Parts: sequence; structure tokens; C-alpha cells
Amino acid sequence: MARERKIDMVILGLLNHEDLTGYDIKKRIDGAIGFFWKGSFGNIYPALKDMESGGMITKSDTSVGGREKTSYHITQSGRKALKDWLKEEQVSNELKYETILKLFFGGAESRDTSIHNIEVFEEQIQKDLKLLKTYSEILKKASGEEDHIYYLLSVSFGIETYEAYLKWCAKAKKKLKQRGGK
Repeated sequence: MARERKIDMVILGLLNHEDLTGYDIKKRIDGAIGFFWKGSFGNIYPALKDMESGGMITKSDTSVGGREKTSYHITQSGRKALKDWLKEEQVSNELKYETILKLFFGGAESRDTSIHNIEVFEEQIQKDLKLLKTYSEILKKASGEEDHIYYLLSVSFGIETYEAYLKWCAKAKKKLKQRGGK
């Protein structure tokens, strides 16, 4: 692979578990992985095409209910690339939250606006936390596959992180509601 895109590794990781269509890959990314990684059809399909050209995946077309369905399968070369990436020590852990960026520049607007932005963030975190806890319960019951321990560790990271976010939201709103100074 000439240049490594992280979406390639996401796709290879998913295909290492099971064969999937492009649509299925997007659903997996939006589901459990969406709490810590994003992907769009606009970057999934070009990555699939490039990885197929590079021999990391193969595709097979089938007809299901009169509709064409293209499934992707990881090759040995793809597995090697995934394993090599997993062994790399250098990683990028970028964090981007527009809510925090808006808060950073919040002095240009009223405190009420910042409080509202935090509340919107808090609502989303509460929804996501509820879903993560559901995933956790499911994974705890289905502990037969080796991959499940890794899924569970990822989910527990999300739970603990989101609980910390909620704690921060409460403190930040309290601080902004105090009228002692700007």
C-alpha cells in the first residue's frame, strides 16, 4: 500500500472477522466503531477499490433477490498488512470535539450559549453511553470468541470515557452558571 490510510486498517480489521459488503462495512463503522472512529461511503469505496487493486482484498458478486451484491474478503496480503499495522508502536490519537472548540472561543458569545452547547453535547454522550452499556452487556454474555475480549475492552474504554465526559459537563455548566467574573 503506497500510503496507509487508517480507513484501510478499519476495513481490513472488519473483513478479518467476516466478509462484508460496502454497506455492511459502513453499518459496522457507524455502530460499535463509531464511538471512536468515523468513516463515510466517500472514503470506504475508494479504499475498497485501492485495496482490491493492491491485492489486500478480493470481491465476489452474487445476486440476492434479483439485486447484485458485492462482498469483500480479506486476503493473506491484507491480513499481513493488518498484523503489521497492529504491531506498529507509533499511533495517532487525535481528538476533535467541535463543542470544546466552541467553548474555547466562548468568550465571544454569552455564557448561556456555551451552557447550551455543553447540554447538547451532554445529551449525545448520554445516548451513546446507554448504547455502549447495552453493547457491554451483550459482549459479556457472548464471551466465546477471542475477538469479544477486544471488543469488550474497547467498549469499556468508551463507557469510562463517556462517564468522565458527563462528570466534566456537570462541572463546566456549574462553573459557567456562577456569575462571579467572566
